[in-house]
Amino acid sequence: MVFIVGNKPDAGLEQIRGYLYISLFLLLPITLVDWLDIVQYFMNPKVPKEPMPSQLELIAKDILVPLQATFRHFVDKALSLQDRIQVEFEQILLIICKCMYFAVRSYMPSALSPLLPSFCYDLFRILDSLSLDRTSSKDGSMLRLKTAKRSLIIFCTLVTRHRKHTDKLMPSIINCAFKLAKQSTCIAKLDPLSERIVSLAFDVISHILETGPGWRFVSPHFSSLLNSAIFPVLSLNQKDIVEWEEDTDEYIRKNLPSDLDEISGWAEDLFTARKSAINLLGVIAMSKGPPTVSSVSKRKKGDKSKGRQQRSVGELLVIPFLSKFPMPSDGEETSSKILSDYYGVLMAYGGLQDFLREISSEYTTTLVRNRVLPLYSLGQCSPYLIATANWVIGELASCLPQAMNADIYSSLMKTLTMPDIGNINCYPVRASAAGAIAELLENDYVPADWLTLLQVLVNGLGSEDESEASLLFQLLGTVVEAGQQNVATHIPVIVSSIAGAITKHLPPIPEPWPQVVEQGFAALAVMAQTWQDYMPDETKKQQNQEWQCGRAAIARTFSSLLQQAWLISVKPMDSAICSTLPPPSCIDDASALLGFIMQSVITLEEVKELKITELLAVWSDLIADWHAWEEIEDLAIFSSIREAVNLHRRVDYTDFFMRRMSSHISSGSTRTIIEGISAFVTEAITAYPSAMWRACSCVHALLNIPRFSFETGTVKQLITVAFTQAAFSRFKDTHNRPAGLWKPLLLAISSCYLSYPEKIKQILEKEKDNGFLLWACGLAHVSSSSFEPSLSSESEIKLAVITLAKVVEQLLGSPSDSDIKIYRDCFVSLMEACIHLKEVGQEDEEEEDGAGDIENEASDEESDDDEDSEEDEREETEEEFLERYAKAADELSEMVEEGDVEYEAQELELGSLDEVDIQKTVLSLVQKHRQILIQVQALPLPYSVFQRVLSTFPEYGLLFQVS
Repeated sequence: MVFIVGNKPDAGLEQIRGYLYISLFLLLPITLVDWLDIVQYFMNPKVPKEPMPSQLELIAKDILVPLQATFRHFVDKALSLQDRIQVEFEQILLIICKCMYFAVRSYMPSALSPLLPSFCYDLFRILDSLSLDRTSSKDGSMLRLKTAKRSLIIFCTLVTRHRKHTDKLMPSIINCAFKLAKQSTCIAKLDPLSERIVSLAFDVISHILETGPGWRFVSPHFSSLLNSAIFPVLSLNQKDIVEWEEDTDEYIRKNLPSDLDEISGWAEDLFTARKSAINLLGVIAMSKGPPTVSSVSKRKKGDKSKGRQQRSVGELLVIPFLSKFPMPSDGEETSSKILSDYYGVLMAYGGLQDFLREISSEYTTTLVRNRVLPLYSLGQCSPYLIATANWVIGELASCLPQAMNADIYSSLMKTLTMPDIGNINCYPVRASAAGAIAELLENDYVPADWLTLLQVLVNGLGSEDESEASLLFQLLGTVVEAGQQNVATHIPVIVSSIAGAITKHLPPIPEPWPQVVEQGFAALAVMAQTWQDYMPDETKKQQNQEWQCGRAAIARTFSSLLQQAWLISVKPMDSAICSTLPPPSCIDDASALLGFIMQSVITLEEVKELKITELLAVWSDLIADWHAWEEIEDLAIFSSIREAVNLHRRVDYTDFFMRRMSSHISSGSTRTIIEGISAFVTEAITAYPSAMWRACSCVHALLNIPRFSFETGTVKQLITVAFTQAAFSRFKDTHNRPAGLWKPLLLAISSCYLSYPEKIKQILEKEKDNGFLLWACGLAHVSSSSFEPSLSSESEIKLAVITLAKVVEQLLGSPSDSDIKIYRDCFVSLMEACIHLKEVGQEDEEEEDGAGDIENEASDEESDDDEDSEEDEREETEEEFLERYAKAADELSEMVEEGDVEYEAQELELGSLDEVDIQKTVLSLVQKHRQILIQVQALPLPYSVFQRVLSTFPEYGLLFQVS
């Protein structure tokens, strides 16, 4: 069917159309749905070089190759109509272009490579037919533009991934891209799709410039590109002014972007012509001549020396070109060409950060002092220029000399509070000033007066405009993070005003909180962490007392805010919504505030004053119903769980932690705070690996620390069963192969087992046949000396020893021939763990003694590396590059599967179990069951383990002797 289409390009139009529609609309959509999932580059990134998928080769050979003649036929037909556009033709062209793009996106099918010149020739014809300023919104015109867009994306792909097939086509690709890029002179009249085509044309040129022959093809056109293509896009136009007035946020996103972190010829998804033009200008400025090695066959590993003496195009062409445009005078009209051009000059400077970072700081100082800072001295400078100047400073913050940062900071502070000018909304000016100040602070600038900056921000928070307040909250968080101790002293003074500003924006009923409230809570969370980090040395009594008073004041403010957010605002308007929970908005930051409050509490009276019981009740309900697992958000919740347990341990003499309270989830139901927290922990055990690690750590704290009375014993049993079921279910999913996830799961079950041995044994047996033995075998395995990652902290080893002793005793209480191997393994692991426990303390001392030696060795290695650095700088072959990335992907995969390493050696909360005399317990077990243990056929200790036991515990020698 498809072959007929390819072999009969001269058949009647209706016949061709019929065959084409059958093949494309019936066959291709069904095939491509599955195909697109298959043909992904690095589908298995652990393999250095993946083979071509056979399905792709088959589709290319049997479908796409025969369609090339048909494609040529319809290109001829479509272009022959001149001013008329046939919608059906355009649809077919677009579909075939999409199919070709997906075919070559990651691989180059061998059947397609010979046809590339012919296919690209047809794409050139389509692109050359475009006149972007005369396109209409009719369906046919839009389809032609979409085909053109897809054609340029194909060129980007060919240049990036398939250089050896496209080197001969590059001159034609360059000429085609130049023609489209030069249509940017009418950028203000272009619709979004036409502008996207111009953007892609710039991207194609930047891609080519990064290749080996790219310099030869592009460099002759540098001046023409600057004058006729790039600069017209950068200059201010009427569309910018209209967008500023109608949608300031969209204007900022498109014209003052904060995501130009790296100028690169391989940048993708820039989307706007201005961003692409800025990126291309940055690539041109960094160019120093043709590279000596093809970027396809070689990857640079660390070539720092080559080209240092060669001047870049930025020095020779770009900066001189921009310098010819004069600065506007005071009160320059917005419509003037001088102002429009200088707007483009500032935009260009924003894309030169990489270039300026490579040359001398004096060069950058002169440029900023002479071409940017004078704008702030003008009495009536256009807000369009000021906003762009702020953005430029933010983009260049990393390469500005510290000596001039004070002058820059002073200018930015003026524009941070710039009022609206007549009918012109100056929010973009204030927003870009906030962004630039944040960049300065993040690049280690230290203001002379932190308090003044904080006061400006706090005063601005009173704005009714949510966008303004949200912006200032975000900057406030950055200021506090950057200022640390310098800012911490002022936090108690300003925190109540900040909380008051947040309260004004809280919705009266439980709706999702607006962004301004979320940003406010985020800023307060940063303040809470900063205050904790600022805690003075206990020996400094005066400072410590002041710090305690400040912490108490902050805690009262946080409590009042959370009451407003969770208790007051949730009061129902009628009985129909009496079970409504407050919104789970920014639960991470709210949890951080709650954790701070609990840390500050010393007495039970403070618990009542700060309404901690009520806040914990709402919070536990919120997290019990939490399903949006996200690592950054979950961290504060787990931290607050630990603080809640510690609070209960310190001051809960009335057992409010265990008291049943009305639940917000369903009218009339009650549950304890610990049940709500445990519901969150139970679900976290089944979540992503790092959450599972933290959840298992919380299991020990929730079971071993709280004081459960006779009345609340049922609660403990319920949560113990839930923890066991969740942990064992997760363990069953991974038990076929030993994994790092075993350890936290098996230890969590251990705490459950020690709480209710018989009950948990029944639960495990119910979950799976021989489930108890499966868990016991797994625990023995992770406790053995051969398991990696081994039990590393003292609390982990101690818990394993206590549990294994209990398991061995239970197994020996009703011995069975079928269980001999299991309790042999358990006993061997028990003795190995006992030895390990005694060695841990000695190892810690040895590590401290050896720290100095390690540092000395490291410094020696660094000096050796410095001496050999020139030899290490060499070309990296494609094979080495792929091998390196495959290895990195494998390591990353293991990290994702296993979770965070930082939680592997975490100390566990054992409560009363920590008081157990381990050696006495094990010795008692051996004495009690000596006759069984010394039977060679039952429990023979491996000779190496036996020798280690006798060496470590000589008192066991007599017990293991056969009488």
